[in-house]
Amino acid sequence: MSKGQRAMSKGQRAMSKGQYAKSNLVFYFKTYDMSYKKINETTVYKLAFDLAMKVFTVSRNFPKEETYSLTDQVRRSSRSVCSCLAEAHRKKLYPAHFISKVSDADMENSETQTWLDFALACTYIDQEIYTQQINISEHVGSLLHHMISNPEKYK
Repeated sequence: MSKGQRAMSKGQRAMSKGQYAKSNLVFYFKTYDMSYKKINETTVYKLAFDLAMKVFTVSRNFPKEETYSLTDQVRRSSRSVCSCLAEAHRKKLYPAHFISKVSDADMENSETQTWLDFALACTYIDQEIYTQQINISEHVGSLLHHMISNPEKYK
């Protein structure tokens, strides 16, 4: 076996051991567990996102004079639940930070409920839509409370 053939055999063996051979250089790479779950694949995020989209659709029919008050506030708070969850997801290795961010999501979820209360009281939405959206929000809230109470389950 010539010297070149031995080098090629070593390169082929290196490839099978988690190495990447290029010319005479050998680069090592790490294999990762691919079971990582993205935040937008979680139940709580999907529900919060669904609620934010329903709020957006319903708030399109709010009166023009509410554009910079009720309309803007309910849209902002409903969307903030998802953004706070994304921040919490990135802080999940640090329990105190994780809890803080999930708590912020819970606060935004509660604010959304308050604005929905105002929308119902001002007759911008009917009771059926209100009940449907409050139920989703309550479900999101219960999932957020579970996350706050059990941060170790979300590492």
